[in-house]
Amino acid sequence: MSSGSKKQKHFLITAGGTREYIDPVRFISNASSGKMGYALAQAAIEAGHKVTLISASDLQPPIGTEFVGVDSAEEMFTAVKKYFCKCDCLIMAAAVSDYTPVKTSKVKIKKSKSKLKITLKPTADILAWAGKHKKKNQIVAGFALEDKNLRQNAEKKLEEKNLDMIIANAPETIGANEAAVEIKQRLQKWVKIQEKDKNLIAAEIINLTESLLLK
Repeated sequence: MSSGSKKQKHFLITAGGTREYIDPVRFISNASSGKMGYALAQAAIEAGHKVTLISASDLQPPIGTEFVGVDSAEEMFTAVKKYFCKCDCLIMAAAVSDYTPVKTSKVKIKKSKSKLKITLKPTADILAWAGKHKKKNQIVAGFALEDKNLRQNAEKKLEEKNLDMIIANAPETIGANEAAVEIKQRLQKWVKIQEKDKNLIAAEIINLTESLLLK
């Protein structure tokens, strides 16, 4: 479907793995590359939509996106809250850290022979917040990275966080150019997409999201 034959929507997409700083030079993070989130942003633009990309990745943003760079889970949450009310669809592709240090040292922690203890606290659940605060005409989609019981755990996330769609994948997809995913919309059967380039998967996800926006 060409961009001229459908109404432009505003997609809010998150990408990359957040960084939770221990001191000015060290942080806790994860292996997320941000490739899927960026592929989704590109696919949405090519489909004729407006895109705001909130990213903790160092990748080059697709041309045409409104780019918002962040580092930490807290910064990502602040940005999502700022732009969420303006979007038609939020796709949370970012790998947001589940925990962050209770205290961050203002100076570099010097190495010593003593053990270093870092106390962590849970970060805010951005996806659950969005599911709770979405309006009737808004769509919220999330990702579930699962190393076991993929469908069961992903479907639980779909229901508990009041999402419209969940995209489930395995750890092998992290950093890869290709991926296999399983997608479930609320009250619909699972759809399995065999391993293929993330750009092609992203186009299919945007297409499915568009169908939800038309309902």
